[in-house]
Amino acid sequence: MKAAEVLTPEGLDFVLSMMEGLSSARSLSVAILVRHCEWTQLAMMEIEPKHYDDGELFWRDNVATELFRKCESLPSKLNLPQKALDSFFESEHACHRTNLRLESLFYGWSDPSYNENLSSLVARIREKIQEWIGAGPPTIYGRFGPGATMSDSSRACTVPDKMSSSPTITEDAWPNLVSWSETKWASAVIKRTAASPQYSGVTVIKGNSFFTVPKSAKALRGCCKEPSINAFYQRGLGVSLGKRLKRIGFDLKDGQETHRKWARYASLTGEYSTIDLSSASDTVSKSLVKLLLPPRWYRALSELRSPKTKVDGRWVHLEKFSSMGNGFTFELETLLFGAIAQVVSGSSPGIDLFVFGDDIIVPTKASDDVLAALRYFGFTPNKRKTFVDGWFRESCGGDYFRGVRVRAHNMEVLPSEPQHYISLANGIRRACKGHDGEVIPSRWAMLKRAWMKVLDCIPIHIRFCRGPAELGDIVIDDSESHWVVRTRSSIRYVQVYRPATNRTVRWSDFDPEVQMAAALYRVRRDFWGNLIPRDSVTGYRVGWVPFS
Repeated sequence: MKAAEVLTPEGLDFVLSMMEGLSSARSLSVAILVRHCEWTQLAMMEIEPKHYDDGELFWRDNVATELFRKCESLPSKLNLPQKALDSFFESEHACHRTNLRLESLFYGWSDPSYNENLSSLVARIREKIQEWIGAGPPTIYGRFGPGATMSDSSRACTVPDKMSSSPTITEDAWPNLVSWSETKWASAVIKRTAASPQYSGVTVIKGNSFFTVPKSAKALRGCCKEPSINAFYQRGLGVSLGKRLKRIGFDLKDGQETHRKWARYASLTGEYSTIDLSSASDTVSKSLVKLLLPPRWYRALSELRSPKTKVDGRWVHLEKFSSMGNGFTFELETLLFGAIAQVVSGSSPGIDLFVFGDDIIVPTKASDDVLAALRYFGFTPNKRKTFVDGWFRESCGGDYFRGVRVRAHNMEVLPSEPQHYISLANGIRRACKGHDGEVIPSRWAMLKRAWMKVLDCIPIHIRFCRGPAELGDIVIDDSESHWVVRTRSSIRYVQVYRPATNRTVRWSDFDPEVQMAAALYRVRRDFWGNLIPRDSVTGYRVGWVPFS
């Protein structure tokens, strides 16, 4: 496949101009690979920060390396669906080994690796978790998440859609039917079942269903669609856990900015290490959760988890506790990693210990012990994203080398439409900025020519849609002197290129009982009261948005 068949002539010109501007051995390699259509090699290319002692040289090589790494439409010889399946079963095998090892702690089997120190560690982690979240969960109030379920496709998963489909639930989750029967959702289901004999009502199923979403040019991310009633109460438990975690210092809503700040500080001083885990949620084993959580919390979570996953047409009994797609997985893994790291390091959450999912920041002096504990409990540190020495640190999207921001731009799709080129232009400009948000002149000098070539690919009338970086990719990030603005009623408006939402669902399409039930929940609606489903963007158009 020729380069011109993958990239437009303008796109190829931009890539070569960008690599020429970066002017490094790595950028030359990328240019050669692009010219010779070596897309698989581009997808597999990686960079090792510890091989650098010059932050700006690392930035140049990083920008070149990362450009195509997450491009989901990049043609390659990799069988990504098969890789995703292989990863699923590898994680299951890992969880199986962990379950066997940890079950010895329950049943008194001989385990050579188990000793008094480990016994004390497990006991202290248990105590810490109970101190943080209490002996048991409060009354569980269900929450609707935005995603698909076993009852609802991704194109029909608004709240009224979920209330109109046949609800699904696993056998172990039946105790939650008591509280669910008191909801307006249940009332709507009962009335519809009585009125329509073909409507099946609540259906008991074996578990969830495996699917994939794009992750990078060389991998797909495995997720699972949960039964709808399970998902409703999973999210409720997740919210409850999140509130308790926030009280002790783990902010799962706004914590990413805190992680980036501490990653920068760590790159300057070396006092902290940033840890990332491979397939973190898929390697939280059943025995680990049973071992560390208070019995009432474990029982509540266990009732709502899916015990099986439908993979490639067959049901697989799960060794993991929960997967991506489960409404409490993110909060649960934060709790487990935070407790393990806190007990091992002696650090304090929100002061010198930060955990956001599987992004972990701990004092460097304790990092080896924390990593050893995580390995024992079944987790594998991601070597490419774990940094305990050197001058580079990364956490929650913040990449820093000796305090200087070195984050590159990942092109997620091969550009072909104006919105793609706007995103690409903004990514190039963002890569040229320091931690303070200001463009670094030396970097801009290298990439401005490539940036201009990207703008040349945008129709002239859209090219005038320039504005502040805070508006994201509905404008071309540029200095204020280039903005197109107008003022009405003392409000300043900026010209933008924004998504046009043409695919809506009329509220009146649903039964009256569903309308009444859904009105009690937050429902995303447009100006005319219509529902806005996921993936509702059908085009883009020039418009105006207020910006003070």
